[in-house]
Amino acid sequence: MWESVDYKVVIGIIGGTGMDDPDILEERQEKHVSTPYGEPSDALVLGKIAGVECVLVPRHGRKHTVLPTDINYRANIDALKQEGCTHVVVTTACGSLREQYKPGDLVFPDQFIDRTTKRISTFYDGKEGSPAGICHIPMHDPYCSHTRKILIEVAKELKLSHHSSGTNVVIEGPRFSSKAESKMFQMWGGDIINMTAVPEVVLANEAGLCYAAIAMVTDYDCWRDDHEPVSVESVMAIFKSNVAHVKKLLLTVIPRIASKEWADITKERQAAVTSNIMQH
Repeated sequence: MWESVDYKVVIGIIGGTGMDDPDILEERQEKHVSTPYGEPSDALVLGKIAGVECVLVPRHGRKHTVLPTDINYRANIDALKQEGCTHVVVTTACGSLREQYKPGDLVFPDQFIDRTTKRISTFYDGKEGSPAGICHIPMHDPYCSHTRKILIEVAKELKLSHHSSGTNVVIEGPRFSSKAESKMFQMWGGDIINMTAVPEVVLANEAGLCYAAIAMVTDYDCWRDDHEPVSVESVMAIFKSNVAHVKKLLLTVIPRIASKEWADITKERQAAVTSNIMQH
């Protein structure tokens, strides 16, 4: 299905709400692609950041028209893999389930709790065009710790208010949580909440990619009795005021990632895939 990996670093960027702007890339060119899983969310934007090859996909489409449930996650990840990406760094808006995770803070999640119900979360579905077998991909460490470490280092250097870890509760959407659900997710150990991390992170692991997320806290969900419940208006207001921080982080992080030696890490990630495929 995929060619063996070239160890040249190419970084896929999946831009979430408010962060699907291709202007961060130099030498931009659009590329329309098709995959065995259908069309990605929009045309890919190929370009460079500080000389590093990057491929941008707007997760919800350029005009934010694709529901979280309807995003073609498999096509997005497959398209990035076909373009030679070794890494995927994504941006996402999220709600906070903890007092200390404040609106405007950045979070680099290290775990997730999956509450989605309608999404295909594997490439290995037995259909024509899909790889053979069933892949029981390990998920004990879903986000690439090596990439996250670089994100955390740069956030510290830039003096951005951030949290170096967090458990992300992923809900189906498009609705926000009820107050009872929000409080339940707190009891489960959730720190933040969003609608798109799964199956995106799972599929990136199946593709052998180093996946990390920059999550921006936009609200306190609805568990706090002393705050207005979350709304689209409040989410976008916080996001717009902080989007410059995310761009600044990305522009510094991308060349830092590219300067690291990744061959052994990439081999290890690919071995984790092949060793967990059960053939018929």
